[in-house]
Amino acid sequence: MQGPYKIMSLFGTRAEALKLAPVIEQLQAAPDTWQSTVVTTAQRQNQPQLRQALDRLAITSDFNLDVAGGPEYDLVEQLSKLLHNLNNVMHASQPDMVLVAGDRTTSLAASLVCFYQHLPLGHVEAGLRTYDKESPFPDEIHRRLTDDLADLYFAPTTRARDNLLKEAHPAEQIYVTGNTSIDAVKEALTPDFHSDLLDRLPANHRLIILTMSRRENIGEPMQQVFHTVRDIVETNPDVELICPLASDPEVMSLADAILGERERIHLIQPLPHDDFLNIAARSTLIITDSGTIQEEAPALHKPVLLLREKTERQEAVDVGAVRIVGTDPTSIQQAVFELLHDNHAYQKMVTAPNPFGDGHASTYILRIIEDYLKNK
Repeated sequence: MQGPYKIMSLFGTRAEALKLAPVIEQLQAAPDTWQSTVVTTAQRQNQPQLRQALDRLAITSDFNLDVAGGPEYDLVEQLSKLLHNLNNVMHASQPDMVLVAGDRTTSLAASLVCFYQHLPLGHVEAGLRTYDKESPFPDEIHRRLTDDLADLYFAPTTRARDNLLKEAHPAEQIYVTGNTSIDAVKEALTPDFHSDLLDRLPANHRLIILTMSRRENIGEPMQQVFHTVRDIVETNPDVELICPLASDPEVMSLADAILGERERIHLIQPLPHDDFLNIAARSTLIITDSGTIQEEAPALHKPVLLLREKTERQEAVDVGAVRIVGTDPTSIQQAVFELLHDNHAYQKMVTAPNPFGDGHASTYILRIIEDYLKNK
């Protein structure tokens, strides 16, 4: 097959956009080799953050598939609409390769449509596993099914590659590329970054960042965590807490009731990704239930306390950059206390190696795709 090759990139959330953005940027920078098409599938609750990310990344959506209209968390209805809309777009466009990232509903829908239309599918961030279909839900099953239907696997680590091999995926179609999130970290960090919020904080205070938005944590687990971090701030007078809030009414209501109007606690709107990374780079530690932050924090050399019972990014735990604490108040308090008051324990996490690549994953991915398509 001769170029330019038609590559369709699909995503519906900010996290997916950030994973594919380094690849899309390189596609658009080489029009003689690539013809790039971007398809977005954002649900109502994801649209503001996704629009903000696309504006900052200077990426334009060629097709914006509307999947709004049903209940906010009705995954079956979302999948049904995506299958219908993606089928029409792919049938009309006939790309040479479709790219998806991670484990959202968009990835699952795209993989099914590609299979039915005999279109090649590349899966960025392939091979992540907890081997528990309920944790995280529904991500674990989404990524497993996407891998079952993919044609090229861009595994971020050797562990992810080994997972794919163990499941009998073809070895010649699996490539260890590193994670594209590290590409984005390298581009986003600014030595002279300026923030009005950071300027208001005393220079001798330590900063904790809290992000919590996973659906399985909304409700009682989130209440427990919010009460716990409030107690941590109140008992450590040199600690400031920044909490970017997901645009979910229940999350915002809980945060306001438990953390609102408290000294040294700052509830803020979701930050642009590059702003978040630059603030995180100036923090002391991060408490989160996010998947992507588990990858980014080791590149920033910041300890992560993970508000989950299991992780599909075990590499970060194994090297000591991430510690699993779940949502148990005692586990969280003990871990934070140790990191705030035991410099040896803190330095051990800060100096842990980054297991997710060298920041050139997007270059490797496009090189692999070009070789694949040339030989078709």
